[in-house]
This record gives sequence, structure tokens and C-alpha cells, in this order.
Amino acid sequence: MQATLLTILGLALLGTLHAQESIPVQTDFQQDKLTGRWYSIGMASNSNWFKEKRHLMKMCTTIISTTAEGNLEVTSTYPKGDQCVTRNSLYTTTEQPGRFSYTSPRWGSKHNIHVVDTNYKEYALVATQISKSTGSSIMVLLYSRTKELSPERLEMFTQFSREQGLTDDEILILPQTDKCMADAA
Repeated sequence: MQATLLTILGLALLGTLHAQESIPVQTDFQQDKLTGRWYSIGMASNSNWFKEKRHLMKMCTTIISTTAEGNLEVTSTYPKGDQCVTRNSLYTTTEQPGRFSYTSPRWGSKHNIHVVDTNYKEYALVATQISKSTGSSIMVLLYSRTKELSPERLEMFTQFSREQGLTDDEILILPQTDKCMADAA
């Protein structure tokens, strides 16, 4: 019984490590070029939270800045009902440039964040593995420096999301809105 349990735990750990290795990270990642204002253009996830809220989601703004310690301060402002909500997250650097970690103070979930692909001036594709006591999920975000991206970039996001095992009903191009865009200065 104990050996079986250890085998199961070992396989689960191996699966987690393999999943972390299977998500690529931007080659020659340059953190300073990622800073500034971004718009969330696309979001994909297999989390229950996403499935429940996707019909309410709209484009939001995200401001990325570097802290004195070299981590990333990520501030997102998004419409929620008739209000604008701002959420701050501190992404801690890891030994691999372009990969960050974050623990949600509210939910206790651990986030393994990968900057998969970016040209810094137009778009950034970010994948996050989320682990919490109730299970794990993946989230893919497509950011843009403007409120619109080319069909080729949208297709790149969709294709990458599918490669992560996400289905079409778990992939969303966020509807544009002007609400809360000016509040995120």
C-alpha cells in the first residue's frame, strides 16, 4: 500500500515537472523590454473559474514594471459590473529568465508563469500553470501594446492554447471595451 502511494506521488511529481518543461520560454528574454502598458486581448484556461466567468470577461489593461529587487509588479485593471477593479501581483524571478512564480494571497494557488513568445513592441504570449489544493489548471494570455492584433497573432494564440490541451470553448478573444481603460494609467 505504501509503495503504491509512493509510486503514485512520484508519477504525479514527474508529470508536474514534465509539464513545466513542456512550456517554452522566450529565447534571450529581456525583462526590461516587457515593462509598460499592455492590453489583454485573449485568454484561455481549463479552470472552473474561467468556465464560470468567461461570459462576463472583457479586455483589460495591464501595467508591468520592475521592482528594485528585479521582480515584476503586474497591475491589471478590468471592468467588473459597473466598477473598475485593480489587481496587483508580484511575479518573482526564477533561475530561468522569462519564467516567474507567484502565490495568490487570496486563494493560496501557486502560479508558474512562462513568457512564451514576445517581440516586446507588439505582442506577448504568456502561459501560466496554476496549482492549488483542488487541482491544477493552465491559463494562456495574449497581450498587445494596442487594442487590436493581426489575425496571424490571434491564430498563434489559439494554436498555442490548443497545443496546451485547451479546447475551443476554453479559448476566448476578449471583447473590446473602453470601460476602465483610462483608469489604468
